[in-house]
Amino acid sequence: MPELRFTKDHEWVRQDGDAATIGITDHAQNALGDVVFVDLPEVGREVAAGEACAVVESVKAASDVYAPIAGRVVEVNTALAENPALINSAPTGEGWFFKIEPKDAGEIAAMMDAEAYAAFVESQA
Repeated sequence: MPELRFTKDHEWVRQDGDAATIGITDHAQNALGDVVFVDLPEVGREVAAGEACAVVESVKAASDVYAPIAGRVVEVNTALAENPALINSAPTGEGWFFKIEPKDAGEIAAMMDAEAYAAFVESQA
């Protein structure tokens, strides 16, 4: 399985062939609590790195999900509409949000690896 990369906004990215799969981290879903609704971007939408393009709502709060890289949305996880709890049970697996065809795959390589992300989360505690 390709390595996950992470942002300071608690999104993860995994390069899957020509697309990059994006979701929120285990840390983020723990902070949110039980997820009850997800609003995903439209397929075909062009997004800029750092742009809010999805919303996740939990029993505690609503939070934006940001595009960690620039590109075009090529797929969304339609299973989340019927079962948003997948984000809680499998945040880095079946609970992914959307896939982007990156404009620059180098943006992914520049993100934090798992060790750097763990240190970042620890420094925020």
